[in-house]
Amino acid sequence: MRQFPLMLFAAGFGTRMGSLTRDRPKPLISVAGRSLLDHAMALAQAPCVAQRVINLHYRGDQIAAHLSGQNVALSWEIETILETGGGLRAALPLLGPGPVLTLNTDAVWTGKNPLTELATAWDPVRMSVLLLLVPTSRAFGHGGVADFVLGADGRISRALGGPGYVYVGAQIVDPAGLHEVPAQVFSLNLLWDRLIAEGRAFGLIHKGNWCDVGHPKGIALAEAMLAQSDDV
Repeated sequence: MRQFPLMLFAAGFGTRMGSLTRDRPKPLISVAGRSLLDHAMALAQAPCVAQRVINLHYRGDQIAAHLSGQNVALSWEIETILETGGGLRAALPLLGPGPVLTLNTDAVWTGKNPLTELATAWDPVRMSVLLLLVPTSRAFGHGGVADFVLGADGRISRALGGPGYVYVGAQIVDPAGLHEVPAQVFSLNLLWDRLIAEGRAFGLIHKGNWCDVGHPKGIALAEAMLAQSDDV
């Protein structure tokens, strides 16, 4: 299996978590006996991962200490949080030119390893980005609004409020287009929209469930989801 560098996103303030992130970063919140970051790091052991990089800002020293000795490169966003697009671009000297796997650290999964699913399905001839998706019925802790529509050929388009699929925070992306964005702080949505227009943005349905743990209620939902799964 081809290997890819992996970017873990962990720089955010976690404001939706309220008091839970007053003295610790969101990735260190515990779900089912281990931190969200440790859940993500377990996925990052997949054979398709060549090296691991994590971006840090809010209480990043705690995350750095937690990862000490685990062979993870640190991409510090000292002055300001750069969002997903700016953060990924800033980390490219550590990651290499791409394509790159990325994974959010505020979710819990069941089923197949999402990184392995993406690496297996990646086709650089047709794709510049491949997003992992689930139907809204398998997106626990989510508001229920779809992000994308998936075409018969695997290409994605924006759902625009209608039925469709939820993006679950895992992708493979060719980061070359990031260098064309003039802003320092920006979302990967800017790149996705360009690639959708070019017909080079694809989606893949995750074989399992997913829970957003970006808010306090997500913790209990994630623990219940994991308790009902055979692959915790």
